[in-house]
Amino acid sequence: MSEPLSPDATVVVVGASLAGLRAAEEIRHEGHAGPVVIVGDERHAPYDRPPLSKQLLAGTWDVERIHHHAPDKLDTLGLEFRLGHRAASLDTDARSIQFDDGSSLHYDGLIVATGASARSLPGTEGMPTVRSLRTLDDCLGIRADLEAAGEGARVVVIGAGFIGSEVAATCHGLGAVVTVVEALPTPLSRVLGDQMGEACAQLHRAQGVTLRTGVGVDRLTSDQGSDTPVVVHLADGTAVDADLVVVGIGVTPSVGWLDGSGLTLDNGVVCSEHLFAADQVVAAGDVARWTHPTLGEQLRVEHWTNAAEGGAAAARNLLAGSAAAVPYSPIPFFWSDQYKTKIQVIGLPGQDDEVVVVEGSVEEGKLVALYRREDRLRAVLAFSQPRHLMAYRPLLAAGASFDEALALSRS
Repeated sequence: MSEPLSPDATVVVVGASLAGLRAAEEIRHEGHAGPVVIVGDERHAPYDRPPLSKQLLAGTWDVERIHHHAPDKLDTLGLEFRLGHRAASLDTDARSIQFDDGSSLHYDGLIVATGASARSLPGTEGMPTVRSLRTLDDCLGIRADLEAAGEGARVVVIGAGFIGSEVAATCHGLGAVVTVVEALPTPLSRVLGDQMGEACAQLHRAQGVTLRTGVGVDRLTSDQGSDTPVVVHLADGTAVDADLVVVGIGVTPSVGWLDGSGLTLDNGVVCSEHLFAADQVVAAGDVARWTHPTLGEQLRVEHWTNAAEGGAAAARNLLAGSAAAVPYSPIPFFWSDQYKTKIQVIGLPGQDDEVVVVEGSVEEGKLVALYRREDRLRAVLAFSQPRHLMAYRPLLAAGASFDEALALSRS
């Protein structure tokens, strides 16, 4: 049982992320006057991640534009930032966080918002022009490699998930010759199912991007002094030459520093429906795995809106204490911009859900598809149909039947 925080209590937010910043903002919005300290392992002030694979990578935005607030706006919140400090361990009994430089920090209330880190391909660590995309520095590194390779750069993207697909689309728009390699037979099938995953595959093919599916990567070899800096060797015995390789094979929750802390770690920090992970400890964003009160499932959601909404909800509950806390019950929403198509999803689609296209078609490049699980509407996906998509949000909030969703589509 967590007691309400006193007005002068020290709140520490570990993770200078969107979730961490939204949590700190909410603490001030709720009138908390005590110290609020945000600790982050990057040296950059909190910034937005979605533009990393799109506008910032494309060069249409500069770095200043992706920061959540100008420095003077952050100053008005009265927050203390300790950037460039990586959390090493947590002692929940002493309410103390230890950092990699040997320093420590006491807290009265703690918000864990350390997010996730990009998975790497074994054997590629430190290999030049082989990169992942998770941080601002990652993005700037990819941009530098593209500029060095020049017009017509050969780019191989490993992984056709949302990040990999966005990188592929952006690089293609910059004049690169792009090949996407995906181990699954159908891209995004685990998220959107086979039918809509194939629709996403068609977006690449329609632009002339080479999409290799159903084949894994065996190894990468590098010879930076040659005309082919990197060779991607595939499991079927073929190979693809590259000037730049971007690995987009998912992320891992950043929980290593919590080993031995007493927090339950299982694909993230396991939390209650109120986002409490321990006494006076809450978690939010990509790192939090909580019990969704409406769905009755444990979820860990890696989307922008969950980080923003979850950060604020975790902060309110930490201040209020567990007895007065409100269950966190969001309607998930995420989007992806690929080529000229905006893909948007509300709800939680599943690989085995029944999918019914109720408006448009794959061929048109505009559609709305409903996801059915048993007799309920589970999710809605849209290609470049934002207004039509949002019409279904009240139905998802109400736990509507699939028949009600079909009736709306016909109205």
